[in-house]
Amino acid sequence: MRAALTTEYRKLVTTRLWWILLIAMAVYMAFLAAVMAWSLTQGGDMTAGGEDVALTGGEVTRMVYTLAPSLGYVFPLIVGALAMTGEFRHQTITPTLLAEPRRTVMLGGKLLSSAVLGLVFGVVGTLATVATGAAVLAALGEPTYLGESDVQRTIVLSVVALTVWAVVGVGFGTLLTNQVAAIVVLLAFTQFVEPVLRVVLGFASWGNGIAPYLPGAAGEAVAGTSFYSAGGLSDLLQPWQGFLVLVGYALVFAAIGRMTTLRRDIT
Repeated sequence: MRAALTTEYRKLVTTRLWWILLIAMAVYMAFLAAVMAWSLTQGGDMTAGGEDVALTGGEVTRMVYTLAPSLGYVFPLIVGALAMTGEFRHQTITPTLLAEPRRTVMLGGKLLSSAVLGLVFGVVGTLATVATGAAVLAALGEPTYLGESDVQRTIVLSVVALTVWAVVGVGFGTLLTNQVAAIVVLLAFTQFVEPVLRVVLGFASWGNGIAPYLPGAAGEAVAGTSFYSAGGLSDLLQPWQGFLVLVGYALVFAAIGRMTTLRRDIT
């Protein structure tokens, strides 16, 4: 396993795409944090269920600081998916399996190595969000609450959530190995399907028990709060529950991919 883990990690970090996506994530999250920090401190209340929701200073900061696990998780998710789909697109899966014919071990190496890279994305994405958001809040004369233990815990858990998203990406990439199709599906689901589905489920009493178990909601639950939940727009699981659900998605995707994709002959 150690040799497989080292090999997979080297594959990830010796390409240019990962750091290009890392830079894009940092810029994107800094931009969102600046815009959100400014807009949420201009005296307007959020609207949830047709009613105005007044936000406290602590809720505003948590909404800003958790933008990465709420909206930026698509970056580590795609990086994880590329770790597997790239093998099939560039036809490197054959030498990979010749070097490590134990397919379960190879898959395990990818899952674990992606967690390391996911940690990098989690740290950079979260720092870009928090640093920019706190700077804008301070410039506007608003408290940053960075010294509060609850806020610090939220920041750390945001990194954890983004780390797990990279592992989920590997599992999904094992299930759907066509790189273009995988990226399109991930972008469509994370940016459109799930947000709309969560709104729709929110209007039904029975839907409130389903929405928290969707992947994006589970990722937000790991951080303990989010842009959607801080203003009462949706309910979240407990952080440990969200972590288990998100890891469960990764393991289920990987297990199905192992029994289908990696069970076939590869030439």
